[in-house]
Amino acid sequence: MTDTGREDLKEKVLTVNDLVAYQPGTVASRMIVFKKAGTITLFSFDAGEGLSEHMAPFDAVLMVTDGTAEVQIAGTPYTVRAGDMIILPANKPHAVFARERFRMILTMIRE
Repeated sequence: MTDTGREDLKEKVLTVNDLVAYQPGTVASRMIVFKKAGTITLFSFDAGEGLSEHMAPFDAVLMVTDGTAEVQIAGTPYTVRAGDMIILPANKPHAVFARERFRMILTMIRE
């Protein structure tokens, strides 16, 4: 572990879907990069779980690595599947709903 309490993942070959396990009835997350300029967080969603509508002051890139989800941006629904990505614009309400179990990488750009 590093002095921040996070495992040091630098200079390792990582299999994204092995880094955050599915957990029944919940959303699990694991932050793998935390810098002033932004963060990278991995999420796993059990089927039927989601993140309620919210806004962030920064753009974010959501990339699906497993499964299928619905992403709503300002009330418009988008279906995203493994291999898809969508940019969540700053200051626009968005929500995520797992149609089936799915995993995603969320990259938040702060600068």
